[in-house]
Amino acid sequence: MSELTRSTQGLAAELRALTPARVALGRTGVSLETRDLLDFQRAHAQARDAVLAGLDGAALAAALEKITGGSALRLHSAAADRAVYLQRPDLGRVLDAASRATLAQSKRAAASDLALVVADGLSALAVERHSAALVTELLPRLESWRLAPVTVVEQGRVAIGDEIGAALCAQIAAVLIGERPGLSSPDSLGVYVTWAPKRGRTDAERNCISNIRAAGLSYSQAAAQLELILTAARRWQLTGVALQKPGRLTEEAKL
Repeated sequence: MSELTRSTQGLAAELRALTPARVALGRTGVSLETRDLLDFQRAHAQARDAVLAGLDGAALAAALEKITGGSALRLHSAAADRAVYLQRPDLGRVLDAASRATLAQSKRAAASDLALVVADGLSALAVERHSAALVTELLPRLESWRLAPVTVVEQGRVAIGDEIGAALCAQIAAVLIGERPGLSSPDSLGVYVTWAPKRGRTDAERNCISNIRAAGLSYSQAAAQLELILTAARRWQLTGVALQKPGRLTEEAKL
């Protein structure tokens, strides 16, 4: 074996140690080695399963009630099932009639500071694995905050938090949602924060924390980042691109 070959193999090994991405894969003729092909097929199957899996809303709501000590409202988007949800993203952004009635019955007389919305998104697996643990880590940081009832939404997308936050008279909505699975991350959880939630808000008006999972951002790290964004949002009364202006988040971090 030449020095060049040994050097190349050493570099490939170093790269593979730094990332789960498929780098420096071996070859057999013009094809991938069998082990790499099988690994790709396994990862692709895991991603597909994560997208298609349903959320056990009852179990998650029960877990969140135990953590928060309050009620957890179970809601559903206007997408009747998973097939409709995947084909009609617009229906995943709004509630069905029954859920709107549920929120109307639960509407608080006084405004709340924060509405925590847990939605299955494109990976119910991520929500079932990580959302309760993240809420457990977050709650001690929010002792002075007035929290609306936690909601658990099936067949929901990010923007559904706007309608829920407005219905619950919340200053801020934070949507914990399963992210689109990748070939190395079928269970990645994201959080989207929106000031003054209402229907019609755009993604430019939100802040996102991504890749919350065992191989990504830890619960404590995510909770710390979320606390920072929530505190800054309440101070500046905005979120999104405007909150990213120089000095706003960094200034909050120094306080």
